[in-house]
Amino acid sequence: MKILLIEDYAPLRESLQQGLSENGYAVDAAGDGEEGLWYASTGEYEVVVLDLRLPGMNGLEILRRLRAQKNKVHVLIVTAKDSVHDRVEGLDLGADDYLVKPFEFSELLARVRALVRRKYDQKEPVIRVADVEVDTSARAVRRSGRPVYLTVREYAILEILARKSGRVVSRETIMEGVYDFAAELSSNVIDVYIGRLRRKLEIEGGNNILHTKRGFGYMLGEEDRCDP
Repeated sequence: MKILLIEDYAPLRESLQQGLSENGYAVDAAGDGEEGLWYASTGEYEVVVLDLRLPGMNGLEILRRLRAQKNKVHVLIVTAKDSVHDRVEGLDLGADDYLVKPFEFSELLARVRALVRRKYDQKEPVIRVADVEVDTSARAVRRSGRPVYLTVREYAILEILARKSGRVVSRETIMEGVYDFAAELSSNVIDVYIGRLRRKLEIEGGNNILHTKRGFGYMLGEEDRCDP
């Protein structure tokens, strides 16, 4: 899951970026409005975390331009502005949620998770694919009731596949969803993680739940229920 963070105060930006990354999100970060708009206009993100007071271009103008471009990315406004007028203006321009500084990081995480669920039209935090359960709130995985212990990166890849279960997800889509813009990667890094995931998801007597579609990508689900 990929997040864009637009915040000009460097200590807060770096702290939030680190926290989101440690929770399995790929995070691109911008420190001014123009850079933030460039990222938002050219990249694919699940959520944009947007401060209002930014140098170069304020957050409301970024939001106005994104919606004018028909960009439907979910936007969480994070700002010290606490007046009803500011909240109403942001929401009327197309923001999806609003968080006032100072805030607890756990609340920001919860709001980001809620917006991701909204994007995929999933009301519950637990995604079920056959006998696999992915709890997106606890970031926990079970298969046939047994816990599956994954690294942060393995979990991030599995969540992407679970949210698109039954469909082929390309290697490029997975890579863009779990690595930030500046990451330097080897060409087979996703294949390596898929191999690890497949081994960890194996259970005695169980069917293969993670499939490789040569030349296309990967798919989570029962083989006969998967779409090409």
